[in-house]
Amino acid sequence: MRVKPFLQDIERGVFSTRTPWRPNALGLSIVELVCREGNMLHLDGVDILEGTPLLDIKPYTAKFDLWKTTGNGWQDDVDEKTAWRRGKRGYGG
Repeated sequence: MRVKPFLQDIERGVFSTRTPWRPNALGLSIVELVCREGNMLHLDGVDILEGTPLLDIKPYTAKFDLWKTTGNGWQDDVDEKTAWRRGKRGYGG
């Protein structure tokens, strides 16, 4: 399963990208809990599509959740100017 990520015109394996077209409907996001009103959670920094079910909530723990990387794979090949330009909505090529 391969896709072309929006930052490049090269096909990559679907699991090495952040494409929403995945063979599974599960994702993982680290978000900020802004507040709780009854059974409603207000979050910031959500990296999911509207209507995506929330399956589990865990507290953020830097000891377990903080990953320091030395590289970002193929994404390191994309320069900042290109990433900012292509990252804007409505980018056409």
